[in-house]
Amino acid sequence: MQQSNQKQASLLPDTALRVQVLVPYPVAHVYDYIVPEGMVLSVGDYVKVSLGKKDTVGVVWSLAEDKKLDPARLKSVQQKYDCPPMPKIQRQFIEWVARYTMADMGSVLKMSVSVPDVFQPPKPPQAYILPDTLPDTLPDKISVPRQKILDFLSDAVPRRAAEIVRQVGCSASVIRAMAVAGQLKSVPLLIPAPCRITEVPKNTLVFSESQRQAADSLIQLVAAKKYDAALLDGVTGAGKTEVYFEAVAEALRQGRQVLILLPEISLSAQFLDRFNRRFGIAPAIWHSEVSQAKRRRTWLGVAEGKTKVIVGARSALFLPYADLGLIIVDEEHDASYKQEEGVLYHARDMAIVRASLGNIPIVLVSATPALETMHNVKQEKYRYLHLPSRHAGAAMPEMHVIDLKTTPTGRGLFLSPTLQQALKETFAAREQSLLFLNRRGYAPLTLCRTCGYRFQCPSCSAWLVEHRHYARMQCHHCGYSHKIPKSCPECATEDSLASCGPGVERIQEEVQALIPEARTLILASDIVTSQKMISDAVHQIEERKVDIIIGTQIIAKGHHFPSLTCVGVVDADLGLAGGDLRAGERTFQLLHQVSGRAGRGEKPGHVYIQTYMPELSVICALAANDRDKFLEAEAREREKAGLPPYGRLAALIISGKDEVKLDLFCRTLAQKAPRFDDVRILGPVSAPMAFLRGKHRRRFLVKTGKSVALQKLLAEWLSSVKVPGAFQLKIDIDPQSFN
Repeated sequence: MQQSNQKQASLLPDTALRVQVLVPYPVAHVYDYIVPEGMVLSVGDYVKVSLGKKDTVGVVWSLAEDKKLDPARLKSVQQKYDCPPMPKIQRQFIEWVARYTMADMGSVLKMSVSVPDVFQPPKPPQAYILPDTLPDTLPDKISVPRQKILDFLSDAVPRRAAEIVRQVGCSASVIRAMAVAGQLKSVPLLIPAPCRITEVPKNTLVFSESQRQAADSLIQLVAAKKYDAALLDGVTGAGKTEVYFEAVAEALRQGRQVLILLPEISLSAQFLDRFNRRFGIAPAIWHSEVSQAKRRRTWLGVAEGKTKVIVGARSALFLPYADLGLIIVDEEHDASYKQEEGVLYHARDMAIVRASLGNIPIVLVSATPALETMHNVKQEKYRYLHLPSRHAGAAMPEMHVIDLKTTPTGRGLFLSPTLQQALKETFAAREQSLLFLNRRGYAPLTLCRTCGYRFQCPSCSAWLVEHRHYARMQCHHCGYSHKIPKSCPECATEDSLASCGPGVERIQEEVQALIPEARTLILASDIVTSQKMISDAVHQIEERKVDIIIGTQIIAKGHHFPSLTCVGVVDADLGLAGGDLRAGERTFQLLHQVSGRAGRGEKPGHVYIQTYMPELSVICALAANDRDKFLEAEAREREKAGLPPYGRLAALIISGKDEVKLDLFCRTLAQKAPRFDDVRILGPVSAPMAFLRGKHRRRFLVKTGKSVALQKLLAEWLSSVKVPGAFQLKIDIDPQSFN
């Protein structure tokens, strides 16, 4: 292939048209290719090109007429794909994200062409219909299953084998045998793009005055057809989703596309039901668990402008929208919006950029907005819309702080007597309870009582988490796991292993001993591992088939269970350890959100917060339900320290297998560090997760004033030192995690 391309290029004159193509690989520049005779290319076209020994998809980024390049050295574009070209705004967005995050443009492009099969001719699924004429060899007597199939398909509507099996109750082998006998005809089934909304139903909900005002403001925002940013701030249960659906409806009436970002796929179970009730159709879904076939249809539907509403995780931001008219970022404060692998970006912040480039409105939604978002509201960069009370007059839950120093749990137990009593009373009243602990598994640490051996991951500086549900010990950072041994691997003593600390599985065990007749359910990402499992679990809770839910953060937000009246926070202090500057804010957000699950129906709710530090400002703010006072105190501390949003941060993470050489390189890098009055560079130090996936890790933290050109500063610093190939350097602009 390479030789034929070069031969073809050598026959072309020096003035032959060339294009510059960006490929979805970690490259910072475009590659020049010759356009073959008869092929017409425009900027944005998707093409097939040869890169090294591989063929890959690429995007025509610009037209090039650089005569300094010898055409004989250039390869030709192999194929132009038959799909809409990448819009100019999408290309600008990719360039902006690459500049801001200091990532390779090719790596950013990869997120936009994440479905390689989309460029191949589709293989439509097969369906079955009755043939125009039945074969002459049709027997006089047809079996009952075959006759049912003939009757079912008599309406001439093509149906897939799975649907026939489900509706008729036959086996797939019967269908295949009928097709061989000519009694059924196989035809390709063309599946349309998802969420093709042609008519927007009217809203039948009755809004409160504050909801109506907020909805009208959002409708006006969309009707203006220009960039604007708004924060929809409402208490848990205030009906924020139904309010911003009015903005979605306005964008759909304009015939434009809408992107709704959700931080977790677990939030989409009840969300999809709400969307269906409002619009009479399911939105297109985009996240890692969606099948390749559905991703392909959605990608094409988005590119062609046929798919109108996309609900997805952060990666949905990089789809090639034909005519995006509105972006919604639900739970905008959530830490899950930060991408921590590959290109390090914050989806909320990049969504703001995408809206600005596209000159369209964006709505940020939260009951606990991020401090940065509230700062932008005060700076009048964002509009502010407030829903101060719950929908239909429901009251906020009553808060109870349990000081574990004065009200201790029993030996080997993790629920205080106060919380135990609350669970019993709630169960007796035939209401539901939720116990929240943001820790998966049975126990975070297992050790030997005889020799003190601790089970640690061989590839990470992390303890192995015991999972009795799977009878395994697992590292939550690299995925390493092994069976729970019967004896200590160090001293070989049997029955000497002790589980230290609780996970959700251990809390379930304690609840079952406390209230044996209660029906319990664990909701954690390692147990409910698919969207269907999450949806099934949510429906079980809604149908009152569960009495006590024990969950991690996947149950903390977005869910509405009217019969849930009691929430217990098992360990409110869990997220406050370490040096994370956002630890207090995140703890408040998470616990406030989980508290908001209580009392959303007619019955009042109660929240019990177990803590060893009731005097902390975050616990006091939760107890008083005074979010604004907490944020004001947090803002004063950040401003005094020059931390975001009053200053800027970047992190450099260098990793490698040779610890000695890694430290030598980091010292060299530190010696070249820039020295300015408004710039402070901390490090190098071992990262909190100092050993990860077999590599040692070191961190620099760069702290600057708001006016400093941070990316330029970093680029000049890093250009002075060559990073050895054995090391990996990651740049994290606006870091959210400090692991």
